Amino acid sequence: MRVLYLSPSAELGGAERALLEGIRALRSLEPSWTIGLFCLEDGPLVGEARSLGVDATVLPVPEAFAATGESGRNPAVTLLQLTRGAGPIAGYARSFRKAVLSWAPDIVHSNGIKTHLLGAWSHGTAPLVWHVHDFLSTRGVSATLLRRHRRTAALVIANSRAVAEDVERVLGASVRIETIHNGVDTERFRPDGPAVDLDTLSGLDAATPAAIRIGLVATYARWKGHHVFLRSLAGLFANRAIGRHDVPFVRAYIVGGPVYRTGSASQVTREELEGTLTSLGLNGRVGLTGFVNDTAPIYRSLDIVVHASTSPEPFGLSVAEAMACGRAVIVSDAGGTKEIGEHDRTCLVHRPGDVPALTEALSRLIRDSSLRERLGRSATAAIRSRFTSQRFGESLGAAYKQIAAPLCRV
Repeated sequence: MRVLYLSPSAELGGAERALLEGIRALRSLEPSWTIGLFCLEDGPLVGEARSLGVDATVLPVPEAFAATGESGRNPAVTLLQLTRGAGPIAGYARSFRKAVLSWAPDIVHSNGIKTHLLGAWSHGTAPLVWHVHDFLSTRGVSATLLRRHRRTAALVIANSRAVAEDVERVLGASVRIETIHNGVDTERFRPDGPAVDLDTLSGLDAATPAAIRIGLVATYARWKGHHVFLRSLAGLFANRAIGRHDVPFVRAYIVGGPVYRTGSASQVTREELEGTLTSLGLNGRVGLTGFVNDTAPIYRSLDIVVHASTSPEPFGLSVAEAMACGRAVIVSDAGGTKEIGEHDRTCLVHRPGDVPALTEALSRLIRDSSLRERLGRSATAAIRSRFTSQRFGESLGAAYKQIAAPLCRV
């Protein structure tokens, strides 16, 4: 079997990390398969894929297409960008199709909206898989274009049931949709293992060893809830009991940075976060680490991990990874995260954007070490039973075999 992956981004956001985990699992489960990757830009994803033995090729996309996006933008602006770039995009699509046909795949697996469309124009006779990691209904222009090309997709993989339901609403019931939850490498993301010095990483003075460490691990996308997290911390620190001798000292961190090529309309900036820290009186109590590639040691350095997304999460890979590491996790209860954690058994939940509720959940976990330990143990067991990389790879492989052409090489 020859499987060709298409990725619009070469950064290491959630969709790209899920792609790498699927490839890693398939390399183990199906060692005779040939796996390739076409990426529309160069970046860390390309190197990571090559380290797995993947035939990774960079096919730089024209700036007119690369700069096109919908997050935080008026749909009319997106349409105008596409119209102005129609000539270069059409020429690129022809060369992209030639490259795909030359690679001679048995399966073409697209990992993002731009490559969903390029795949629809370029895949030839090989079955095309669209792997959807977002709610299409929030992207009006993309939803319209994908609806027009839905017959080219032999299968749509959704990373959660919530996304699958959204895909069906947008594309219609005639499209074949399968939910395959993302997988977690439970050996890499395990409770025991290396940790990091978060204070040094974020430029803070060393905290007492007994400090309770709280972290938000996320890209700088605005909907990830950085300001909700910081306002909750401000409310927490306003409680004069926090920091007294009978209540553990608290130190918090934001781990992450800008990943995708979008502007300030859709992403917060470090300068903006620094301004918020100052305005809320959090300087010295909250650190900004910047982007960190290997997050497993980060999770092991935290006592509490917060997921604060203000919009429904398509899946919530950071939630699953933190749970695998045995952390006490507080989850924004919307979208795919509902399929990962269970309130008061494997995590605590709060309503998206509800600052007082998040503050209360934080206060509860800070004061109750036995609750943190119980949630962490249950979380690890839940991830190991339902969200492993092996299960992810097996599901992908089974889906490919079902839709592959009868004469493909297996």
